[in-house]
Amino acid sequence: MSIGIIGGTGLYDLPGLDDIREREVKTPFGNPSSPVLSGVVDGVELHFLARHGRGHTLLPSEVNYRANLYALKVVGAKWCLSVSAVGSLQEEFRPGQVLVPDQFIDRTKGRASTFFGEGIVGHVAFADPFCPVMREELFAVASQVAKERSTEAHNGGTYLCMEGPAFSTRAESHMYRSWGASIIGMTNLPEAKLAREAEIAYATLALITDYDCWRSESDDVDIQEILRTLNANADLAKEVILRIAPRLNALEPSSLAANALQFAIITQPDRISADVRERLRPIIGKYI
Repeated sequence: MSIGIIGGTGLYDLPGLDDIREREVKTPFGNPSSPVLSGVVDGVELHFLARHGRGHTLLPSEVNYRANLYALKVVGAKWCLSVSAVGSLQEEFRPGQVLVPDQFIDRTKGRASTFFGEGIVGHVAFADPFCPVMREELFAVASQVAKERSTEAHNGGTYLCMEGPAFSTRAESHMYRSWGASIIGMTNLPEAKLAREAEIAYATLALITDYDCWRSESDDVDIQEILRTLNANADLAKEVILRIAPRLNALEPSSLAANALQFAIITQPDRISADVRERLRPIIGKYI
C-alpha cells in the first residue's frame, strides 16, 4: 500500500530509498508542483511531491493543490503524509517541537478546493479532517523519534491555515489565539479537503519553527530563524517517514477516508457527462 509524501525537496534524501524513479504526471487540472519521485524503502512504495516546486518557486497561493492530489491518486497512493512548517500560537508549543493536529480553521481565500463542479456535485464529510488511523500512527512514531532527539511531539491541536504569503499582523495573531488555534501555516488547505475527496488518508506532521507574532516578549517572526529551525527538524521528519512507512503498510485507512465518496455524489448518474466521467475517473470511477 503506497504512501504519498508532500513536503520539501530535502525529504527525498532518505537512507535506504531504492528503485528511485521520476514520473511526470499530467492531470486535467494542470501540472503538479513537481514530478512525482517514487522509491521503495523496506518494501514500501513512497511517492514524493515537492509542494512548492523544486527550488521553492511557488507561493502557498500558487500551489496547484488539485493537480498534486490527483497525481498522488493516479500513482496509487492510499496515504498522504503532509510535512509542514508552522508557527506556534500557544506558549506550550515550542519551536523545534512537532505537533500532529486533529482540526483545521480555514482562512484561505479563493483557492480551488474541490474536484467537483462543472457538471457534478459532491459534498464530503469534513468534520474530522484527518484519517484517525493515520493520525494515531503518526503521533506514536513522532513522539518516539522526538523523545530520542530531546524534543517533544504534541497530540492534537487546531491548524489555522492562512492565505499568506505575508505573516499575520499582531492583531490577527491574538485573534487566532482567542479562537483556540494551536498552530498557523499556509498550505494544508485545501490540500486536506482534496485528499478527502480523493479518498486518500491524510495526516500532518507539523514542524514548529517559531512563535507567531503574538508573543510580544520574543522577536517578531524571523524568516532566517524559521529556516534554521526547519533545517534542524528535517532529519526528524525523515526518520518519522522511515519508521511510519512499514506501520502504515500493515494497516488499512479508516472508512472515513477510504469511503468518503460513498454517499457524497449528489448528481444523478445519467446527468454526468462523459467528459466529466473521464476527467474524474481516478476519483469517482468506483462509484460512477
